Amino acid sequence: MADTERVYTIPLKVVKNVPIYRRSDRAMAEVRKYLARHMKTPAENVKIDQSLNEVIWARGDMKPPTRVRVRAVKFEDGGVEAEFAGER
Repeated sequence: MADTERVYTIPLKVVKNVPIYRRSDRAMAEVRKYLARHMKTPAENVKIDQSLNEVIWARGDMKPPTRVRVRAVKFEDGGVEAEFAGER
């Protein structure tokens, strides 16, 4: 099986339903959960690049973006690496 590369726009509006001081933490969890579901792998196998982390945390813990574009690559062993794919 060859490596699979896809670009997703992940909606993060659901993070508005958690307390304001936990929003970016929840956004990171939602990115991991979304990629695990769409790439069909366990959430433990999803690795998030530092560039994506910086985009989500750029405005602090209280104001993550409402959506983010992610380039995800799935490898033969089931691991997934996610990186920021540019502007929304």
